[in-house]
This record gives sequence, C-alpha cells and structure tokens, in this order.
Amino acid sequence: MHLTLILTSFVLFVQCQNDIVDDETRRKINEIFNSSSGTNPTNLGTGTGEFVPVGLEEVPQVGLGDYGSAEKCGEGSTKGLRMCVSYHMCDGRTNTIVQEGVTDGFGIIDIRFGTNACPHPLDVCCKLPDGGLNPNLPLPSTGTSPTPTPTPIPLPPVTGTSSSGPVTFPTSETPPAVNTPEIPVSTKPSFCGIRNPNGIDFKITGARDNEAEYGEFPWMVAIVNRNYMAMGLESPLICGGSLITPNIVLTGAHCVSRSKTFDLTVRAGEWDTQTTRERIPYQERGVREIRVHPNFNGGNLFNDFAILVLQESIVKADNVGTICLPAQGQRIISKNCFVSGWGKDEFGRKGKFQSILKKIELPIVERERCQQALRTTRLGLRFILDRSFICAGGEMGKDACTGDGGSPLVCPDPQNPNRYMQVGIVAWGIGCGEQNIPGVYADVSQFRTWIDQELVRLNIDNAPYNL
Repeated sequence: MHLTLILTSFVLFVQCQNDIVDDETRRKINEIFNSSSGTNPTNLGTGTGEFVPVGLEEVPQVGLGDYGSAEKCGEGSTKGLRMCVSYHMCDGRTNTIVQEGVTDGFGIIDIRFGTNACPHPLDVCCKLPDGGLNPNLPLPSTGTSPTPTPTPIPLPPVTGTSSSGPVTFPTSETPPAVNTPEIPVSTKPSFCGIRNPNGIDFKITGARDNEAEYGEFPWMVAIVNRNYMAMGLESPLICGGSLITPNIVLTGAHCVSRSKTFDLTVRAGEWDTQTTRERIPYQERGVREIRVHPNFNGGNLFNDFAILVLQESIVKADNVGTICLPAQGQRIISKNCFVSGWGKDEFGRKGKFQSILKKIELPIVERERCQQALRTTRLGLRFILDRSFICAGGEMGKDACTGDGGSPLVCPDPQNPNRYMQVGIVAWGIGCGEQNIPGVYADVSQFRTWIDQELVRLNIDNAPYNL
C-alpha cells in the first residue's frame, strides 16, 4: 500500500445543539481513539483513533489469530517461562522482564501483523526473571486490560482577536484542558527540528506502507473536533499541524477558520492511533485562541495560515518537540523533504485512512515547472500559481492526501542537514499522487514575518523555532 498523504479537509460549520458533551458522546470518541480491533464504523485519521468516514474502507487491523500451529507466548514450550509485556518492560539486552525503572536496551518491534507471538505489535515475548515476578512491584501489563484515557476538565473561557479582527467566538462553555498522564522527563537537547530517523525506544521492521518511526517527527500534532457528533459531523479529524513553540501550533487556515476554540483539541506525541501502549503517552491540550491570516481566501486558499494558541504548554518529551522555521523569504530547494500525516492513501471513496503515522519523502518542485504541470490539469492553460504557495512531489503514489490538510512539509536545513525546517503546509492538489502533478503547499517562508508579529502580540518568545 502506498501512502499519498494531500489535503484539504474543509470543516463544516454547524451550530452545536448541546453545549455539554454527554457521557455517551465521550464514550464513542474514546472508542474511536482507542479501538484495539481497528473495526471502526466512524472516522478519523489523526489522533488516537482511526477516523474513517462512512462509506470508506477501514484500515485493516488484522488480529494475529492462530496462524496455523504457531506457538503463542506463554504456551507450549514457553509456558511458565515467558509472557507478553509492553516493549518498555523487557530489557532488550537480556530479554528479561523488568518490573521497575525503564530499560535502556529496547528491542526491535515488527509492526507487520502475523509474525509476533504476542497479540499486540507493541508487546514482546519476554523471559520471566529468575525467581519469578515480585508480587510487591507493579505487575507488567499483558495487554488484556483497557488503557485509561485522559479526562477533560473545565477551564475559564478565553477569547481573542487577531490583526484581522475577532476570529474566536465568545461562549459560556468552558473550553477543555485535558489531563495527561505523567510525561517522562526528556534528556535530549531542546533544539527545534530534530528528527528521529531511527525512532525512539524501538525501530520498526517490516514497514511496507511508509510508516514513520515512533517519535520520528516530534513536532507533528493532530487537530481534532471533540464535539463532532453534536455538530452533525461524521469525523472528529480536522487536520494536522506542527508545534512551533510549546503552546503554539501552526496549521492551515482552511482547517480552522470556521471552528470555535472550545470544539478543538490538539494532540501531540501521537503515533499509532489504534493503541495507547507506547511508553510515552500522547499529550492533549485545549485551544485558547485561533488566529487566522487576515488575507486568507477560503475560495482559493491564498495565504492559508493560522496559529492555535493552546490553553497550556505541551511538555517537552522524547516524542514531542518543535520544528524550526525558515527566515522570511528563505528559499530551500531539496530532494529530501518529508510530509507526514494520518490521511488517506489515495483520493476518493477507495482511499483508506491510516492508523500509524505515515511519511512520504518528496522533492521541492521549482515554481515555473509546477505551474506548467498544473496547467495540464483541469485548472487550464491560464492558471497562475499564487505567490503564497510552493510545490512538492509529482511522483506516482507519493503525495499528501485527504485528511492531511494543515500538516507540515519539512526539509533539511541547508547549513545542518541533521535539523529540519518547515517550508510548507499541506493545502491542496489535483487528486493524490498523480504522476508529474505536484502537490501544493502554503509557503511558510513568505509568512515568517506574520508569524513573528502574532507571537509578539501574544508576548510569546519565538526562540523555540529559531535556528
């Protein structure tokens, strides 16, 4: 399955009939975000659940089953000697269960279903320690009990304005912050743009569908509508986005220009939307304010920029960090850029949303060449590519796609290829992954000054995204 990650999820604005999310709605959202089976009649593609619009095929989350006579962990010859535990409770050097502390010898996890002796791909078949488990210490999880999910708590409502006037909506409802499990302190440097090409904790094997490593793109966030059911929307997924400071998310204006702050939740540190068994939990925050570029045009997506001000800062962790931004007008030409997201793998009804974060490596396409390519499509020979856009891709099956709107396009820093800068935001395209038809992205370098000015108005330091 090839990933094609593009575009534009325009969020329908429907007046919310009930200001309070009832228990049944919250239960259904939690089912979507934490379904272990992957059979999901609803929809997503960015968050802790695979949001699949009605009428589309779901991403097959195939259970292991028996697979013939394959021996399961803790049965047959391993009975009483081994058991399935979360990967971070198994010392990779000795392959022995560790009941306390954190191991530093994490093994290799194969995310291809059907080869693991344990029922969950993030579990490993690990040896019991000599003398057995210590009953006075926490017992390792076997994956059979449900993982607790964060519970929203109310905070005072906050509204705000941007240079273009009010863009958030006053309301008597308190927008939610979200309780997040304790986050392990990160020992890594707090530089922006640090990609983890080999992942953190473990490196996946058997990746065939452009799966990103766990923690590979720590700036990647999901933007979710928590009131999607009450508003009559089919999908909680709104868009992707990027963390540029601990409390600022950069995304596409087309994603949030019609949204209300209390409807939005931002999730950082997500990877596999069908599980919460990773060692480091994701973090969720409510949105305090939405600031849309004053010249955004919803008809043609010119100036497609927005920033979200979070109610509370995201905590730096091994799987969460910020992305660097280019200087105003800085042109970056690279063949080794990446776009990431949980969006569909192809355009149209046959497209399937992804459970594990996907990545696509793309080249930047020179402006004139991109414009000429787009003129060969239904856009016609008179089409002019606006200066607020850049292009990338144009290879068959390699693109962003529906559900990936707002997601970052990042390229290596020309001065330091080990660090990445966000050069674009997924905006629009003609289909997904068409040969010789690049995808179109909002050009971050043309709007760095606007971003800086907005942060000055908010009294927020821009150091987290400065090189």
